[in-house]
Amino acid sequence: MSIQTYLQDNMNHFLQLLEEAVNMDSPSRDKRLGDRMAGWFALQFQRLTGGRAELIPNATYGDQVRCTLGEGDKQILIIGHYDTVWLEGEAARRPFSIRDEKAYGPGVYDMKAGILQAMFALRALVKLDRLPADKKIVLLLNSDEEIGSPTSRWLVEQEASHSAASFVLEPPTEPGGALKTWRKGSAHYTVAVRGISAHAGVDHQKGVSAIEELSRQIQFLHALTDYEKGTTINVGVVKGGIGANVVADYAEAEVDVRVVSMEEAQRIENVIRERKPLLSGTSINVTGGIRRPPMERTKDTGVLFALAKSISRHELGMELEESGTGGVSDGNFAAACGVPTLDGLGAKGGFAHSPEEWIELGEISTRATLLARLIEEV
Repeated sequence: MSIQTYLQDNMNHFLQLLEEAVNMDSPSRDKRLGDRMAGWFALQFQRLTGGRAELIPNATYGDQVRCTLGEGDKQILIIGHYDTVWLEGEAARRPFSIRDEKAYGPGVYDMKAGILQAMFALRALVKLDRLPADKKIVLLLNSDEEIGSPTSRWLVEQEASHSAASFVLEPPTEPGGALKTWRKGSAHYTVAVRGISAHAGVDHQKGVSAIEELSRQIQFLHALTDYEKGTTINVGVVKGGIGANVVADYAEAEVDVRVVSMEEAQRIENVIRERKPLLSGTSINVTGGIRRPPMERTKDTGVLFALAKSISRHELGMELEESGTGGVSDGNFAAACGVPTLDGLGAKGGFAHSPEEWIELGEISTRATLLARLIEEV
């Protein structure tokens, strides 16, 4: 029996578990609900694969889940997250449903279906006696990816640092289901300006406006955007002043930076941190930094994608494409450790972070088969 046939034969079981998962709220900042979701996924992994599942305690958010299967020397890392952007009560308001060969519900696309796809791919390898003897598979599920992975980054990097390849279960964002071979890195800065306050009507000349200084800095920052290099700078939040009749002595801006290489990330950081005030009497303080390093497309990642493309063409009857994005994921952390990384291996669908998010049920077995075959062949 082929892997894909096995998976198709087990779709009812898959859908049963997917309904349970989607109907359990798991917001990033709710430890109680996160722990419940972590325990549920750990239990399903053990039941489906016979492997081991370890809950790694987390004092702030839900516990992390590290699942292992196999005893080989070559480690393959699969990365996912069980937290969603949806708050408690969302699943009760719009529970899991199926319409027109699509499944709906909070977190179904990003990424509870992708996690179960991976578990069923591993189950197929076990049940068909195709789990490679030289492999050890680590499925890592974290609890805080949607808020930047503040407590799980170390775990991703630890496992990636001694893995031969990493596969990320983020959903593909392109209609054709393309895999991501690169992602931009992201940085966040707060630029705070101090000026001199004064009465805007009586002593205007005695004041130095922090808002005016900040406005000039914002123009400079936006001018750093270079689409040819793939560098974008966006000042998305501005605060300052206490009233129209007061020369503002404080203003600040929150700055988002996206870059395609660490070299460019460091260059932009240096430029921002070295900024000097343009108005006499003002000062600038910059805080923040690089949050996620770029997931750069390396030669080894290209080889990994070529393998995925060959499997898709010759075994699954589809032409698989590659792409990149300005969005970030835990794949950024893995790739920065030097491990070849393919992202976007999750469920095919659409409308992530939207009440209309959905997955295409007819693609589940195909996407899971691709992951299983990659594990066999890499």
